[in-house]
Amino acid sequence: MKVVDVMNPTVISVTPNTTVRECIKLLRENKISGVPVVAGRDIVGIITENDILSLLEIPEHTGYWLPSPLEIIEVPVREIIERLELRDSMSEDMGEWTVDRVMKKPVHTIDGDADIETATEHMIRHKINRLPVVDAAGQLIGIVTRGDIIRGIAEGS
Repeated sequence: MKVVDVMNPTVISVTPNTTVRECIKLLRENKISGVPVVAGRDIVGIITENDILSLLEIPEHTGYWLPSPLEIIEVPVREIIERLELRDSMSEDMGEWTVDRVMKKPVHTIDGDADIETATEHMIRHKINRLPVVDAAGQLIGIVTRGDIIRGIAEGS
């Protein structure tokens, strides 16, 4: 079975100038976990939920105070909120970043004529869940996920 037989030819993508906030909205609306980043017809990156979530990692020694369970019982909620040093501006700024600051590159792709076994091996080896599918000229023609491959095997396409 070929990748082209199981891939989704309707690719939802973003441009490098798409904001992280717009990208999150697109992922949620389409119930997907990642999209290719394209400039014209060229794939320049890929952005996933994991890439976005990694923006929220707070370094271990930031000086932020988080209450212990006992403090939550003892300290009024208003005081806890006042003591937290997390600022809305931190997440606000990240939402306005463009995806080209967050995306992964280079992108692992696969030819539409490749066997699904090759796609599966590539996904497992590189620990990725989706592969943009390209034609002989390297142009984006679809996307294949692990779920697409499993569905294709189950349906016997």
